[in-house]
Amino acid sequence: MPMRLNTSNIREWADNLKCRDEVLLSGVVYTARDAAHKKIVALIESGKELPFELKDSVIYYAGPTPAKEGRICGAFGPTTAGRMDYYPQLFDNGLAAAIGKGDRSKNIIEALVRNKSLYFIAIGGAGALAAKHIKSCEEIAFAELGCESVKRLIFDDFPLIVAIDTEGNDIFKKQ
Repeated sequence: MPMRLNTSNIREWADNLKCRDEVLLSGVVYTARDAAHKKIVALIESGKELPFELKDSVIYYAGPTPAKEGRICGAFGPTTAGRMDYYPQLFDNGLAAAIGKGDRSKNIIEALVRNKSLYFIAIGGAGALAAKHIKSCEEIAFAELGCESVKRLIFDDFPLIVAIDTEGNDIFKKQ
């Protein structure tokens, strides 16, 4: 049975989660893909205000398809996480967890361990199913990026698997 968790107290339970654990995540989650990551890192490096507080936040590597009439969002499946592997600075600035699909590079795994952060995987190819667990979707930054803009989501029992835990155990490596 998956464990029910909320993003508001993610740091309290992060060390208790282990690679391969199944969770149902609820709470505030932000979207950011590679173009948004590049802009966020530029803001960090220039000391400017970020579009959201990184400390203890969760980022979902995803961008939705357009919402059909009456829907909060369109299909909202995960993006390949390796595209964000150039940006360990987000974890070093407090990011608690990231959600994507696929494996991560050594420098990101080191950043996860160093910062006691987590990497979750979502089911790829199931964007319509994922969208059913998103209760709110609000664009908050970088509108010029279209579907890659930063959005503030509210998840409700979003199904995930711990892919890399705070000790660096990695679902993609033979253990």
